[in-house]
Amino acid sequence: MSEIHRLLITGAAGQIGSALREGLRGHFPIIRLTDSRDLGKAQTGEELVRADLTNFGEVRAAMEGVDAVIHLGGIPDEDTYEPIRAVNMDGTYHVLEAARQAGVKRIAFASSIHTVGFYPRSEKVSPDMPVRPDTYYGVSKVFGEALGRMYWEKHGLEFVGVRICSFQPRPKDARHLSTWLSPRDAAQLFEKAVTAPDVGFLIVAGISGNTRRWMTEDGWDRLGYVPQDNAEAYAAEVEHIHGDPENITEQRQGGIFVDPAYTGLARK
Repeated sequence: MSEIHRLLITGAAGQIGSALREGLRGHFPIIRLTDSRDLGKAQTGEELVRADLTNFGEVRAAMEGVDAVIHLGGIPDEDTYEPIRAVNMDGTYHVLEAARQAGVKRIAFASSIHTVGFYPRSEKVSPDMPVRPDTYYGVSKVFGEALGRMYWEKHGLEFVGVRICSFQPRPKDARHLSTWLSPRDAAQLFEKAVTAPDVGFLIVAGISGNTRRWMTEDGWDRLGYVPQDNAEAYAAEVEHIHGDPENITEQRQGGIFVDPAYTGLARK
């Protein structure tokens, strides 16, 4: 990957976007931050652009002069199908197509553990295993990965899908001992995802170096990602916090998302 002058981050007002805004500050000459929500005041080296993922014109305008994109924007939970399609699926198409038109070289995409959420916790999942999405949200991330593959094969737009598991300041329960992604590891992982040379198309696990991880390290070496944190440091505090072991939500990697009654942000 050639040198990045201007990096675009979509969804920059969200939890992960806010962490990357802080963690990557000063790592690139210019970081352009976009969201449909308020981004506050621009810091040194930042450009703030309001853009709604459902509006292609706004996304295309935000993409002008950009070298690489970290695409975090979208609905971050389960919802009914229509908003998931409009924001997460159509919105991701808008980002990739705008990037193609603008001559962007690399996309790092915030995918999710929920692309494979129905795998049992006893099985270690690698990126080349069949997807097993647990929600419409998970399906939208499968769609994003597939769209990224097509844009790489057809248009040469390099794409790294990061299957984020549990991004938290610190683990909160027993599941997080396997799925935690710390803020500093997230910043390192996404920086590597846009700067590592010649990645082509790649899917990797978005986790810290957790002893109990359920995903393989496949692809980390290609990025040069070396996690600094391990959820095991918090085991004594959280390993007793869990649900009924007989419940499917405690047996599958997607947790509560595998429950047929789980509707996330959808109105009851």
